[in-house]
Amino acid sequence: MTKNIDFNQLENSISSLNLVFEENTAKAINRNITARNWLIGFYIVNYEQNGKDRAKYGERTLQKLAEDLNKKSLSYRNLRLYRQFFLDFRTLKKPIFDYVLNEFKTDERLIPTIELSLDNTAISDCTIGQTASAQSKQELLESNLAIGDCQIVQTASAQLKHDLAESNLANSVCQIQAPIGQSLIAQSDDKLQIPPEKLFSHLSFSHFSLILSVENPLARVFYELEIIKGTWSVRELKRQIQTNYFERSAISRNPEKMSRYIQSGSEKMELADEIIEESDLEEALVNHLEKFILELGNGFCFETRQKRFLIDDDYFFCDLVFYHRILKCHVLIDLKAKKIKYDDIAQMNLYLSYYRHNIMQSDDNPPIGILMCTEAGKELVKYATDGIDTNLFIQKYKLNLPSEEKLTEWLRKEIEKEVRK
Repeated sequence: MTKNIDFNQLENSISSLNLVFEENTAKAINRNITARNWLIGFYIVNYEQNGKDRAKYGERTLQKLAEDLNKKSLSYRNLRLYRQFFLDFRTLKKPIFDYVLNEFKTDERLIPTIELSLDNTAISDCTIGQTASAQSKQELLESNLAIGDCQIVQTASAQLKHDLAESNLANSVCQIQAPIGQSLIAQSDDKLQIPPEKLFSHLSFSHFSLILSVENPLARVFYELEIIKGTWSVRELKRQIQTNYFERSAISRNPEKMSRYIQSGSEKMELADEIIEESDLEEALVNHLEKFILELGNGFCFETRQKRFLIDDDYFFCDLVFYHRILKCHVLIDLKAKKIKYDDIAQMNLYLSYYRHNIMQSDDNPPIGILMCTEAGKELVKYATDGIDTNLFIQKYKLNLPSEEKLTEWLRKEIEKEVRK
């Protein structure tokens, strides 16, 4: 197979590749799936850069592929994931091709894959970086970053937007999230990485899929290392990401002790000042957020923390409540140190309804709700907020971690230990 394949060759290659790996799945399920998905991504990127008729399909390449292949495992969404997997884990090339040569060297259906890999020994980083749509990049650059990159809300008060935009967030512990399109690679040491052979032998594709959702490169290396050390299941990895294990380690005075505590899985282990629990992080975030909002000035008046609501026989608590004397409305803020869920949005809507019916005065404007989280799925937010209170705002935040250098040095030492094993 040559580099300059056409679309039909791309489709046939992926179809043959999928069939071969499906037949071998019973023997080595984790490596099989990882290798197959990485190779599919490899095919796609190679076609996007060198395909004879790539201009014919353009941005519809993956949609067309998914329609023609017509397999659940090769859906449009999965093909996008496989492409991203290859782009983000190009270092897996050697262990994956070694595995393919060892497992399938006599299978004629995979000979084109091997020939292509030998012919196309490297796909340049700079070229790969240019495969994204220029329009998408421009949209990211032009997005309104006044209150973060995930401004998935309806219409906000102009005054409130202005107050947030004017604030200085540069040195804030609870820093608003940077644009998604802004690379974090430059902020980390790109030489800090787990040996690819270790990754391929210890992580399943489900692990890799979760790692792809982590934007910070240093955090990715951190979680990869912890998976290998603790032989984490996918469920355990997901739990640790959701509870901000990386961020808590970066804040901790002793990341090594923190790691031993997490890996032990024992709640009886004596806690020290060096170990940051999830509740500690949440408390610090609320403390900082309260101070930050008050420093905005321009009408914000603090009312209470952990505002308690009794509805039927259940108690609910909102983290912070302010009154804005210029806007003449209450501002309710709830902070989630995790990825947002549907019930978080429904709960904030409940708070707003309660305030409208029980707290709001006749000359007040309707209350405003701000739900802050570490991650927000755009589609979930879109559908969850459709038709509900237009004063409900969902906002991503990012922690400014002053101790990443210490964590980087610790990671480097831990990786060296793993390599020596």
